[in-house]
Amino acid sequence: MMHAFLTANRAELIARCRAKVAQRAPPGAPAEELANGVTIFLDQLIKTLVVEQTEAPMQSYKVSGPSGGGKPALSEMSESATRHGKELQEHGFTVEEVVHDYGDLCQSISDLAFETSMEIQIEEFRTLNRCLDNAIASAVTEFGYQRDSIIADKQAVALNERLGFFAHELRNQLCTATLALAVIKQGNVGLNGATGGVLDRALVGLANLIDRSLAEVRISAGLQVQHRLFSLADFIAEVKLSATLEAQVKGCTLTVSHVDPLLAVDADRDLLLSAIGNLLQNAFKYTHPNSEVTLNAYAQADRILIDVQDHCGGLPPGLAEEMFTPFTQGAENRSGLGLGLSISRRSVEANNGVLSVRDVPGSGCVFTIDLPRHFMTAAG
Repeated sequence: MMHAFLTANRAELIARCRAKVAQRAPPGAPAEELANGVTIFLDQLIKTLVVEQTEAPMQSYKVSGPSGGGKPALSEMSESATRHGKELQEHGFTVEEVVHDYGDLCQSISDLAFETSMEIQIEEFRTLNRCLDNAIASAVTEFGYQRDSIIADKQAVALNERLGFFAHELRNQLCTATLALAVIKQGNVGLNGATGGVLDRALVGLANLIDRSLAEVRISAGLQVQHRLFSLADFIAEVKLSATLEAQVKGCTLTVSHVDPLLAVDADRDLLLSAIGNLLQNAFKYTHPNSEVTLNAYAQADRILIDVQDHCGGLPPGLAEEMFTPFTQGAENRSGLGLGLSISRRSVEANNGVLSVRDVPGSGCVFTIDLPRHFMTAAG
């Protein structure tokens, strides 16, 4: 009888399973067997086999559940397997390990039966397979539920953090603009003075914050990218109009190169505008006072390149790629959300382009948007 074989070799089977699990266990996983693991399942399997030899074999379903599964609450095995799935998730195992964890016992039973010339009846194998099927289904279901809950919690925390930063920045800019406007309305200062400059900076900051947030929402929501062909020269001229004011507010010079009027871009104009706006805002923020920020747009082979170069002094070692990570800021000026460059890269990639950064030691850095090259038609 299989139940007698399992009972007599219980310790050996558990030891073999532990050895297999230890080989696959992730770093930091507990060395001892989990509370609802192989030992519980093996005891329930033995109990099921014993009941099936009685005059009421169907009572075994209370232990192991019927073929094809069923509600976890209807069997002892499903309940313990559910708890085991949760344990495996908490200890860093993968969903594949959940399946392997039960498969180890099946393999160990088969190996030991072969080694000892123990003959297992077909019906007993069917019982073993039924128990494995129900246990694995319950464990995997719970594992997935726990994993999804953890992911949802992390996403909620990240969203709340992002909204908190956004609200903080929005409040700061709005309070600054409101205070500056109140002082100007008293009639003691004019719009062209220092207070007017404060108001300008606050309004520009609000516009940038809102534009950046709208671009992030579009990308995160997976909204369809609206590609259309438009003149690169006209596009850069539009960027120059808005960026010139920000350059004045920041106390630096913006230099924009001449753009070949025949060049065109096939992209989502709003997303690309947001990407370049974020790059320029970043450049104005970190470039040294009274220095120059340069915007160049030109063709190279089958590509169109748009460079934004500043004079920030250069990048610290290893910071180049980190700068594109959300909530990362690479200088003493910690104002802002640290999202601009991340949104810029995602906006460019949504337009089939590439955004990269090149360090110019001792001078600054150059951010480059690389897009497919197109030409304006005669009618365009």
